Amino acid sequence: MKSFIAKAAAAVIVLFARAVTAVRAIWPEEGLPSRPCVYFANHSSHGDFVLVWAVLPPRLRHQARPVAGAEYWLKSPLNRFIGSDVFNAVLIERERDKRTEDPIAQMASAIDAGSSLILFPEGTRNQSEASLLPFKSGIFHLVTARPDIDLVPVWINNLNRVMPKGEIVPIPLICTVTFGSALQFTPGETKDAFLERMRSALLALSPKPAGSGE
Repeated sequence: MKSFIAKAAAAVIVLFARAVTAVRAIWPEEGLPSRPCVYFANHSSHGDFVLVWAVLPPRLRHQARPVAGAEYWLKSPLNRFIGSDVFNAVLIERERDKRTEDPIAQMASAIDAGSSLILFPEGTRNQSEASLLPFKSGIFHLVTARPDIDLVPVWINNLNRVMPKGEIVPIPLICTVTFGSALQFTPGETKDAFLERMRSALLALSPKPAGSGE
């Protein structure tokens, strides 16, 4: 019964996300990887992973697990149900002294089980004027643990205007989710070089400002 309710809730969330945002997915020419991968995206709204999850084709959606903060998704029975049962999220404890599991081991285990991950290398929502915050090192440590994994950059556009900080009721606006070509870790690549390459690949998908000539 609980599984049936979770599947029904997932279907409702997908329909709602699409209705409110009229979201349009933009795919790379070669399509998305058929094997498990890591989708890494910019982060400006609580609804970011929902939109990425919602636009994925059903087969890929069912294997995709968002990486999210345990402190938020375990704070109430409803949050726990949505995070654990509806989204099957990989829940990471952000505070080191409260951790009972290694976050990298949690994510690597999910990949080994055949899941893809949706994660946000900035680590927190970007409320600044900058296009991206500096990347945290988690994605680097994950890829050194699983160096063969495909890394797919994803740019989410306009969702921060649909769900501005402090607002409860979403504002209907058109959003796009742009997927880039899959990248791989280069053996011997340093952490700084890797993070900068991933950051550049993500920024390359962002809409060009008016008057840029592109």
